[in-house]
Amino acid sequence: MSAGLITIIGGSGYIGRHLTGKLAEKGYRIRLAVRDTEKAAQLMTQGDVGQVVGVQTNIRNVPSIERAVAGADVVINLVGLLYEAGAQKFDAVHAEGAGNVAAAAKAAGASQLIQMSALGADEKGESAYARTKAEGEARVKAAYPEATILRPSVVWGNDDDFTNKFAQMSAMMPALPLGEGGKNKMQPLWVEDLVDAIVKIVETPALQGKTYELGGPDALSMAEIIDVITSVTERTMFVLPAPYSMMGVMGFFMGLIPGKPMLTSDQVKLTKADSVVSEGAEGFAELGIEPKPFQAASLEYLRRFRKGGGLNELHA
Repeated sequence: MSAGLITIIGGSGYIGRHLTGKLAEKGYRIRLAVRDTEKAAQLMTQGDVGQVVGVQTNIRNVPSIERAVAGADVVINLVGLLYEAGAQKFDAVHAEGAGNVAAAAKAAGASQLIQMSALGADEKGESAYARTKAEGEARVKAAYPEATILRPSVVWGNDDDFTNKFAQMSAMMPALPLGEGGKNKMQPLWVEDLVDAIVKIVETPALQGKTYELGGPDALSMAEIIDVITSVTERTMFVLPAPYSMMGVMGFFMGLIPGKPMLTSDQVKLTKADSVVSEGAEGFAELGIEPKPFQAASLEYLRRFRKGGGLNELHA
């Protein structure tokens, strides 16, 4: 299917940017369904002329989704929220939006649908993020039973909003409060491993229609993750254990600040649960991929957060 058409809903986001380049290299035609087509335009250079195109789409608007998936062989839904803002609500995007995409893909005759969910998706979860991710999975399966569900842990890479955020904090803050000292565990996942998993599923019919839980090789506490990051930035940032009640109050008020919030009350609730692969779940092993470990040697891109921008040795 080297000339097949793949529609990526939310294709201009972090994962979509990496996925677009990998699929373009393999010769696929790519339609980036995004709210802001200017962001899609920046990705058109990853393919030949006309190979990567953008189309204005809102996951809450059914006609726009139907236009985006028309004629597509494969539909990949990467849309997700880390916080709510305006009309962009967890339920509208994670649940209703995912169901809209699945129904449109089925009606359009797409041969394959891949839905991006998240580790920790739980219909009974305390956080709205976890509950709506689980509801989204249910709606997708109801509309498109053969869909593939991906549940990744937190994703990292040189241009992420995870390791870079904490590295920046380490350059500005001597201490960081974390709920119960950051005991919650997760399996940080390299973005290129996640992209390789998606491509392999797209190209291998026997791997389609399943649910995969994807995490890096190590289950690390948030405090341990901070230690790895600060070992690269060569900064000192102490972890201050704080009760979740206090963190929730902090998240509430920080969530009121205009723009991208550093923390929200729902994110605090989410950190109470671990984000790790379930025992017996299918994952990277079944896909034949050995995930990259989250360690200092893999995070050299964070050197720029050292004193002097990591270039002090040039002036020695």
